[in-house]
Amino acid sequence: MEHERSAIIELAKNGKTQKEILKLLNIPANRRKFVYRTIRRYNETGEVCDKARSGRPPSVTTPALQKLVRERIRRNPRRSMRKMAQEFKVSESSVRKIVKVNLGMRSFRRKRVHFLSEQVNVKRLQRCKGQLRRHVNHDIKKIVFSGEKIFTIEEALNPQNDRIISHKSSTIDPDLKYVPRVQKPLSVMVWAGISAVGRTPLIFVPAGVKINSTTYRDLILEPIVKNLSQTMFNGGSFVFQQDGAPAHTSNVTQTWLQSNIPCFIEKEQWPPYSPDLNPMDYSVWSILESRVCAKSHKSIDSLKRKLREEWEKIPQDVLRAAVEALPGRISSVIHDKGGYIE
Repeated sequence: MEHERSAIIELAKNGKTQKEILKLLNIPANRRKFVYRTIRRYNETGEVCDKARSGRPPSVTTPALQKLVRERIRRNPRRSMRKMAQEFKVSESSVRKIVKVNLGMRSFRRKRVHFLSEQVNVKRLQRCKGQLRRHVNHDIKKIVFSGEKIFTIEEALNPQNDRIISHKSSTIDPDLKYVPRVQKPLSVMVWAGISAVGRTPLIFVPAGVKINSTTYRDLILEPIVKNLSQTMFNGGSFVFQQDGAPAHTSNVTQTWLQSNIPCFIEKEQWPPYSPDLNPMDYSVWSILESRVCAKSHKSIDSLKRKLREEWEKIPQDVLRAAVEALPGRISSVIHDKGGYIE
């Protein structure tokens, strides 16, 4: 840096303009201010080196404290920055600054995931490779992804991000502060399917009805899936995807699909325990829930009306983006040898 400044001053003394200096010294245009300030400092002080900088050295985030924090994290990364601040008798913001700025680290939330045994990892890896070949050889826009989810009449709560700004907790309106919960709230199971070019209607499973091979065929396969070629693809072909639920993988269901759906992903082809590979699970259901359950509902009928209303409002571009994210996710599973990707 020092020799660069000296070269700039020599060229300036010889009458070169700043533009010429940039070109002669091969200095990028985004460092134009560096040339300007170097010349101005020399004209003001007659010196090439930096001015003495103002400000005092850090008194809290010292190298010694940085070392202590680094060692604590090395021994056990499951650390609370608030508790570390209490232990070291410094502010929480100082510990956060050390972690983020000095150590270059971030705090990540632990996640609850499906247990994946070694055998399951092997199956996920093998079947993901097969699915990736399928997506290369077939247009991903022709795949219909399906799934079920239970919605309740209660308000959905994200404790990590759902915050209230107030001077004191005691001044917050209780109706706003608390999200009531009851045992066994009223709920409804919903089935739906999406593709990059369309969506099915929502299918509500009647209360008290268990989804087995027969009800799955009568409620969903016969009236909805069988007609997808006409209702979603203008008479063209499509590929039907479903997860590994017992009603989906039973011999009765698989035989029906072989007889009625020209192309579907068979139970031996779809990766097991893989909600992270179904656009309905990793994207669409959460979008619908956030829209529908922003407030609690007084009845199942109210919940169903809101579900139908918000389902049709989700932009098709959002559904297409969820579908198009799948090949990248499959590649991530392959890269992680069948392990978790989120």
